[in-house]
Amino acid sequence: MTNPYRMDSFLWRIHGVSALLVIPQFAFATYGLIWLIANQHISAGIAGGIVAASQIVGALGRMVVGGLSDRLGSRVGLLRVVAIAAVVFVAAIALLSLSPKPIIASVVFILASAVSVADNGLAFASVAEAAGPRWSGKAMGTQNTGQFAMSAILGPGFGALITVFGYPLSFAFVAAAPLLSLGIIPKHDIDRIT
Repeated sequence: MTNPYRMDSFLWRIHGVSALLVIPQFAFATYGLIWLIANQHISAGIAGGIVAASQIVGALGRMVVGGLSDRLGSRVGLLRVVAIAAVVFVAAIALLSLSPKPIIASVVFILASAVSVADNGLAFASVAEAAGPRWSGKAMGTQNTGQFAMSAILGPGFGALITVFGYPLSFAFVAAAPLLSLGIIPKHDIDRIT
């Protein structure tokens, strides 16, 4: 089979979208607990429970989004919806960072965290389908490498942003990542498996 990376820009675009959409995911995974405690003044025990709940809701959300993409017959269409939701929820976290509202912040954090992981299965399925059976392993390896490279940068990078600009502006910067991804998401799915 011909190299799918040379056939069109689809795979490169999905890799780019995923690298951008992993930014909110790792911002919440790395600094969410700290944000709940330091910014929203929630006790460590309750904050830990909120983070645990966000992980459970996120796992269930991934299954729902994956099933929905199968029913709709589109990965990238739903990927666009998830990116828009990520912009909205991360922006909401930025606004909530301006003053403590622990109950509202807890609910929004759970939803924002769930949305931030909802794209993973869509992107992986899309990559495997577009790469075809002879290139799917390489393409999925490239997908993982891009996401993990971005997450490695995010830990110290987001910490530096918080130190310099505080939580509200730092989360506003994070909201820009899914916003930028909207311009990269392909318009149509490509399936080279069938």
